[in-house]
Amino acid sequence: MSLERLELRAIDESEFRDWLRAKKVAFQQPPVVSDEEVADRLPHHDLSRTYGAFDRGRLVSTFHSFDQRLSTVGGAELAADAVSGVSVLPTHRRRGLLSRAMNADLALAKERGDACATLIAAEYPIYGRFGFGAATWITEWEIDVTRAGLDRRWAGPTDADGGGRIDLADGAEIRAIGPGLHRRLAAGRAGITQRTPRDWDYGTGHDAVLSTPWTEPFYAVHRNAAGEPEGYVSYRSEDRWSDGKQPTNTATVRDLIAATPAAERALWRFVCSVDWITRVRTGYRAADDLVPGLLPDARAARVVTHSDMLWVRILDVPKVFEPRTYGTEGSLVLDVRDAAGFAAGRFRLDASPKGGACTRTDAAPDLVLDVAELATLALGDASAVRLAALGRIEEASAGAAARADLLMRTPRRPWSMDFF
Repeated sequence: MSLERLELRAIDESEFRDWLRAKKVAFQQPPVVSDEEVADRLPHHDLSRTYGAFDRGRLVSTFHSFDQRLSTVGGAELAADAVSGVSVLPTHRRRGLLSRAMNADLALAKERGDACATLIAAEYPIYGRFGFGAATWITEWEIDVTRAGLDRRWAGPTDADGGGRIDLADGAEIRAIGPGLHRRLAAGRAGITQRTPRDWDYGTGHDAVLSTPWTEPFYAVHRNAAGEPEGYVSYRSEDRWSDGKQPTNTATVRDLIAATPAAERALWRFVCSVDWITRVRTGYRAADDLVPGLLPDARAARVVTHSDMLWVRILDVPKVFEPRTYGTEGSLVLDVRDAAGFAAGRFRLDASPKGGACTRTDAAPDLVLDVAELATLALGDASAVRLAALGRIEEASAGAAARADLLMRTPRRPWSMDFF
């Protein structure tokens, strides 16, 4: 089939239902779109950034992007082009449709002045060729509470944990206190993407139109000694009993946000002390989450998922590296290769714990690397020494990779908790 017959363009309102249906087909979901779903989703899609590919008037591919804020090291936010809804129908694979849509969208994002683009990759091998690199990772554990060694008679935070208390709550309270706690988390953790009011509505079942039937979870809030909220958890539990008439429920954590380590410890201990709960699924957490180190018997926490999460595509090197802070003072010259040309060039990074200056230079390089590998370093997660050992970056001056690690890596790994 001639590529000229495949038209790629922004859709109009009359085509939005077909766009949703095509995306569902590609994602192996029932190809049914209700009037309520159209009415719910249409106001939240910028149609100028909602693309479709058409074969003789029929939608065969989808692509969508929107404005996003991404926390970086030190608490600053980066302006990002969030890519979502990427699909190609099985009848039209290998026609270059994704490449055409992605290249067009990234060019517009660069023109707008976005620092980077982001996405959650359904399949690992796809997006590296467009300059994206895996910048954050997630891990999910299953905790066998019966062998974890925690005190099952736990009655709340102690003075050793900073005091405070745990209160049960409902979705309305989480919508009220959650955004503030989320902002506090993002101020101290790289990789956090912002949540809109609509996200909070969806996450607490407040919005009537949901893609799956809603089951109301349990909510609990940690408050400090002054009564101020410092964290919350939401979880669901199924009703299950053994043949010996013993409860064997599994609690699945949907969301746990804590602004302080004391709140985080208290919330995990709370979930693991609820009567009838014998197992806890943690949900997707940072790879260096306090679980399993919080448990007296760390082997009681079994890794069930470990995977890449947020992928970042750097569009402007100074805009990514100047707002963040660094572990110490130092300088690096980065020779960045970018086949698309958006971020290509040689840059001198002068870093300090207060921030960075990043400017173009003709100086000899310290590190030579592709823009996708630079993205894995940007939020402090990957090790330049390890990337050099893997042959994925070139160490042009002796010791440059180790210096990059001292500057860029963070005490806590970046964490992206939300799909989009």
